Amino acid sequence: MTHRHNRHRKPRGRPLDGWLIVDKPSGIGSTDVVNKVKRAFDAQKAGHGGTLDPLATGLLPVAFGAATKTVPYVMDGTKTYRFTLRFGEARDTDDADGQVVATSAARPTDAQIHAALPAFTGDIMQVPPAYSAIKVGGERAYDLAREGQDVVLEARPARVDRFTLESRPDADTAVFLVESGKGVYMRSLARDLARALGTVGHIAALRRMRVGPFHESVAIPLDRLVVSGDTPPPSPDLLLPVTTALADIPALALTEAEAARLGFGQAISLVELMGRIPGDASPDGGLVRAMAGGRFVGLCVLEDGLLRPERLVAQDAREKPRRADGVHAGPGRHAAPGRPEQRDDPDVDHG
Repeated sequence: MTHRHNRHRKPRGRPLDGWLIVDKPSGIGSTDVVNKVKRAFDAQKAGHGGTLDPLATGLLPVAFGAATKTVPYVMDGTKTYRFTLRFGEARDTDDADGQVVATSAARPTDAQIHAALPAFTGDIMQVPPAYSAIKVGGERAYDLAREGQDVVLEARPARVDRFTLESRPDADTAVFLVESGKGVYMRSLARDLARALGTVGHIAALRRMRVGPFHESVAIPLDRLVVSGDTPPPSPDLLLPVTTALADIPALALTEAEAARLGFGQAISLVELMGRIPGDASPDGGLVRAMAGGRFVGLCVLEDGLLRPERLVAQDAREKPRRADGVHAGPGRHAAPGRPEQRDDPDVDHG
């Protein structure tokens, strides 16, 4: 009986919904940042939209409540990074946090760097770092690497839209700007470029400046959000609307009656929606943002002449968002409080 009572216990904290864009400092893991801001806002539920390694700084989008259901769409968006590549030292983690495993006296010229960059732009194949969360024989690669085992990972597709040399502070370092899609490891990009230039190298500094629709201009430093003593807690007004994460998805206006039909899992004929379907939404599997009177209903897909519910958001912010089949979706996945931060997302440091 006690167990049943606990299972239905009211969640702790406030039922907040929205996005908080944190400017993460170096030296702290992404999960620790989420835990800190969740406590600061006294929020019921929070998760992040793409890990940043402890070394990295910059944008860490934190989703509260219903916004956690839009995390996949944020992570699929374009990301922008600036990183410093230090030539002459290879490290086991491919960044400055690791141990030196090889050295080289070779230093490339600017002309050599410019000539090498096109090979790393567009659709490329990339071998992830040994210190990553990819599973090898059921074990995480970083666990095997920490045990001293040789980790062999297969190359996988990656998309790099822009890779430019921004500055050259000295012969040992070069600063690059990268725009990429999901699944690109900046550590691998730096490692492989150095090798292509006849030397070795690692990332000495990394900053993420954009994640999908979120830019540096809306980022708030972590120290402004984490309060102590008599300082008042941060205002919920700092949160961006849930729909901010979906700004690139065409909006479709619905009536409340149509929204209710979607809520029951019913599809709607596109004939009924003639004149309202966004011109940039593909009728063959295109995604739209369903809105009713300015209220975000959820994401729907256009297919087979129908508007089908893809992922709906419960109207009551205190309820869990639900899937189109009416089953309540579970909480987003993120590391448990107190567990060490892992390099668990190829959109990390990488991104």
